[in-house]
Amino acid sequence: MLVLGIETSCDETAAAVVDGDGRVRANLVLSQLDEHRPYGGVVPEIAARSHLETLDGLVAGAMEQAGVGFGDLDGVAATGGPGLIGGVMVGVMTGKAIAFARGLPFLAINHLEGHALTARLTDGCDFPYLLLLVSGGHCQLVAVEGVGRYRLYGTTVDDAVGEAFDKTAKLLGLGYPGGPEVERAAAAATDPDRFALPRPMKGRNNCDFSFSGLKTAVRKTVERLIDPLPPADVADLAAAFQTAVADVLADRCSRAMARFQSAYGPGGTLVVAGGVAANSTVRAVLENAAGAAEFGFAAPPPDLCTDNAVMIAWAGVERLRRGGVDGWEFKPRPRWPLDETAALD
Repeated sequence: MLVLGIETSCDETAAAVVDGDGRVRANLVLSQLDEHRPYGGVVPEIAARSHLETLDGLVAGAMEQAGVGFGDLDGVAATGGPGLIGGVMVGVMTGKAIAFARGLPFLAINHLEGHALTARLTDGCDFPYLLLLVSGGHCQLVAVEGVGRYRLYGTTVDDAVGEAFDKTAKLLGLGYPGGPEVERAAAAATDPDRFALPRPMKGRNNCDFSFSGLKTAVRKTVERLIDPLPPADVADLAAAFQTAVADVLADRCSRAMARFQSAYGPGGTLVVAGGVAANSTVRAVLENAAGAAEFGFAAPPPDLCTDNAVMIAWAGVERLRRGGVDGWEFKPRPRWPLDETAALD
């Protein structure tokens, strides 16, 4: 089985070819960071135009890298949502066009499901497992029972953690995207305990998140310091923020792991995915939390935590094996929760 994957949900244009044995035959990602950096965030119209201009060439490059032709494919998978609707439309229409022209199955993949299933490709995780999905637009804990079967345990009540990283980086005068910049600054901290920051929702008897208050605390701390901030202040405050985030995530995951074991029995695996999962401090703290709960721990390599087409192609493989094919009438979805039952509730 050989599947072409296309990802265009935000500011990375990506194409990949993955086979049924889990071999990544091609993996190309074209970043738009330079185009969006002057604005301090992703501009939807710029993102959509960039996808439109570059996707065809990227798909051709992925096919060449894989050493296959379109006639060798068994399916075409494209992100169908959630995401910036202009970009999602570009990917869906390109995927449909290739599939229609070659008489291939078309698979519209939920971007979140791509993240959710990546650990099965990289770590061979068996169902069920507990997923912590942390990125710029998403922060949620989900029990993954099978392909297309998800049970939401908790989500953010305000900001996603990746968004909090970006806004903290801006407050500290760091670059975009904020996650890598905050981690880099924190590595230079000499007193990471110097600034006391809150741990929103920690200790609450649920699995939800909140990061707005933490972001506000960083802003108020910056306002009390010298302007411009000395490098030592930037480093110590970045470290304090990063530690606070890791503490909150570990606490929320501990609650979710207890709930997971109550539902599915002893053991289990905590899977961490999404862009924030590339943060080494966050990974280390969560791995310790998993060990304390007698859970296994899995996190994809950093390049498969951020948006990529490998995860879309692999989700296509998983769905194609189960006969999950979409019709030409599929419409791109700007919002598409994993657990649609929870969304209705």
